[in-house]
Amino acid sequence: MDNLKASFYSSVDDIDSDHWDSLGCTSNIYYTPEFLRAFERANSDIDFKYIIIFKEEEAVAFANTQIVTIGIETITKNVKMSDRLKRNINRLFCNNQIRVLFCGNVFLSGEYGTFLKAGEDKIETFNAITKAVRDLSKATKKLNAIFVKDFREDSLYITDNLKTFDYASMHVEPNMIINLKNDWNSFDDFKEALKSKYRVKANKADKSSASLIARHFNEEDIQTYKDELQLLYENTIANANFNAQILNLNTYSNLKKTYQDKFIVIGYFLENTLVGFLSAMINQTNLDAHFIGLNYGLNKQYAIYPRILNDYVRLGIEHQCDRINLGRTASEIKSTLGAKPEELTCYIRHKRSFPNQLMKPFITNIQIKSYRQHQPFKVENKVQKKEAIKAS
Repeated sequence: MDNLKASFYSSVDDIDSDHWDSLGCTSNIYYTPEFLRAFERANSDIDFKYIIIFKEEEAVAFANTQIVTIGIETITKNVKMSDRLKRNINRLFCNNQIRVLFCGNVFLSGEYGTFLKAGEDKIETFNAITKAVRDLSKATKKLNAIFVKDFREDSLYITDNLKTFDYASMHVEPNMIINLKNDWNSFDDFKEALKSKYRVKANKADKSSASLIARHFNEEDIQTYKDELQLLYENTIANANFNAQILNLNTYSNLKKTYQDKFIVIGYFLENTLVGFLSAMINQTNLDAHFIGLNYGLNKQYAIYPRILNDYVRLGIEHQCDRINLGRTASEIKSTLGAKPEELTCYIRHKRSFPNQLMKPFITNIQIKSYRQHQPFKVENKVQKKEAIKAS
């Protein structure tokens, strides 16, 4: 590990283009300087820091971090724990706001915070990132906690090494993934694969939302409706179990300008009033749902959210994607469209050792909200019956 050295950058513009070439990470949009710059420039209230690990002069690993301020009640209010433990946690953080160093993109759900170059020792380079994050936390004043996010199961043999640095692991709500079939050339093809009652639900969503006019937004539209988009987005995250930071939707103008058709924003209008929107990024062969916004007062009557989910499927098929990442939250309704959970693990520790030991029982008491996983596809039902017969 002595041959691995960390360099720290306060802006993505300070990172030499040769380093990106050396890492070989930019085939994934989320590891491009253009994508990171879009967030950095629009969210000036966040302290962005970037870490590159070098082996001699060669860049071999990258980490994206942000320092944000969160109200402690935002964390504890939706966590299943005893009232006594909740009071103790609030007291531990003085019933106040806490500053958290996030390693990972705080605005994305998924493994988009660290990148390890192919061919390098993954555990060694990840441990170098961990030490660099530790050094960054020591240099950051008034910092309370470090949160490293979000890792799939096949990465845990690498990331569980964080436990040797006194991190506690925790499961978070999974990403909900729809794998698309090659012979689904239209939404009708997709619906034909559904069992009857789920096909009825999808049709009902479209019928109830028939009064809505869907419009693909260009860069000018995003600017024109920026205030309405921001209001609808903040209305939605206010209903979320947990949200670390509010995104400034000027970010969307930056993303649209850079990525054009790969970054999608659709606005939903009712009598010329914007009542909802979706956003998505086409990343390689994936369609990734980003933030949405909706008017909850009109949602039940006009099925805005179910329509948004239907349209994510339409977009994935239209762009010939292999899979759709619908993100976290509302797992059950997403599963009615065939989405399955992709489990994610995060790691957290307090900056100081003694409070960290006090915090660990809180981490172990966190429970993910349970939900019913639907099996909406006809072929799945047949496979399950065959497996049941074999088992009997």
